[in-house]
Amino acid sequence: MYVGRFVVVAPEVGAYRVSSRSFPNRKAVDRDGTITVAPTADAPETDNPYISYNAVRLTDRGAVIGNGSHVDPIAEKLALGTPARDALAEPLKALDFEKDDYDTPRIAGIVGVSEDDPTAGEAGAAIGIVRRDALVVEAVEEPTLVATYERDDPVPFELGASDAAGAARELYDHEFEHAVCAAGVSGSAGDYETAIVNE
Repeated sequence: MYVGRFVVVAPEVGAYRVSSRSFPNRKAVDRDGTITVAPTADAPETDNPYISYNAVRLTDRGAVIGNGSHVDPIAEKLALGTPARDALAEPLKALDFEKDDYDTPRIAGIVGVSEDDPTAGEAGAAIGIVRRDALVVEAVEEPTLVATYERDDPVPFELGASDAAGAARELYDHEFEHAVCAAGVSGSAGDYETAIVNE
């Protein structure tokens, strides 16, 4: 099954995987804890604005993961003290789904939400998606997946990994089709580890 890009978040671990049929020549690059999805050296030239972006951004109030340029404003709002739910919802609503040939949804999650966050409370994580017909944002207590296609509502996911490297590997190796690269994050507010898988 092809579900496109997807994120899985839980209170202390999460991951993001790029799955792509159209632009497979991409890799995850670690830039001092910020993980960027970027074209490989042999990727064909393109003016597509959706193929390169920060996929993981760390803040003192949570680690943000997602599939596009909305990751940055979510992280900025979260860092300024905006509750996790609103930090997800406002940029997703403002930027809306991607204006490509497929109306690709924007997906994002926050791992290790700060204990004083009024949204997550004991949940510890939050997940969101904006698609053509809906904006959905939820606080989650157990591993939860949302994808750009087929699984475009948050659903439970059996994530065995408890660390960043294991989560990135588990998502990369998942049976969903056309894996390109993956990024993982684990920990709690202010103390995170990240990992990448490129193959």
